[in-house]
Amino acid sequence: MTATTIHFVRHGKVYNPGHLLYERLPGFHLSDRGMRMARATGAYLAANPQTNTIAAVYSSPLERTQETAGAIIDALNPVRAERGQEPLALVTDPRVIEAGNEFRGLRIGHGEGALWKNGNWKLVLNLYRPSWGESYRSIAERMSAFAREKVAQHPGEQIVVVSHESPIWSYRHLLETGHPEHWMFLRHTALASVTSVTYDCESGDVMSITYVDPAADVQ
Repeated sequence: MTATTIHFVRHGKVYNPGHLLYERLPGFHLSDRGMRMARATGAYLAANPQTNTIAAVYSSPLERTQETAGAIIDALNPVRAERGQEPLALVTDPRVIEAGNEFRGLRIGHGEGALWKNGNWKLVLNLYRPSWGESYRSIAERMSAFAREKVAQHPGEQIVVVSHESPIWSYRHLLETGHPEHWMFLRHTALASVTSVTYDCESGDVMSITYVDPAADVQ
């Protein structure tokens, strides 16, 4: 049996002093702590014999995911060099981008530009089925399409995909329960965490799902 494992990594902490809901807005980068988180996760993957054979690294097109992926590549490439392998290069894919959100640019809290002003709260009708942006079904289906394609392209290999909390959890919830809808405050996808899904290449069936949080203690 040939199996492919995709390691879905959430990006590290973002520098966001204005507490904006940045969604897909450009210009939001990792904070210093976020970069340390990304490096911790990269170090974990590079040191683990079960993951340091990663053959490709993908990310969403946003800065915070590319920066996290870059730190992971920086950790893995010395291992590849010791084996005489070509260095990894980052490939971006829009299918693993953050969920679309009508609240982009608004601010969590009070005052001008706050989320709860100007009737925005009326969009929050059902936390299980977002009425303020892209549906969990849409998110999970584009992640699923990406995963199916990469399992076919990387038979028997391991790859990393750096994405975002909502896409990773919506897809995982679909795999585990058969539906992507979930309670958004109960997601189990910490910053710079790794959700690993192993697939049977012949059938496409999921063989296992595991989760680790290598950056949990990073300050």
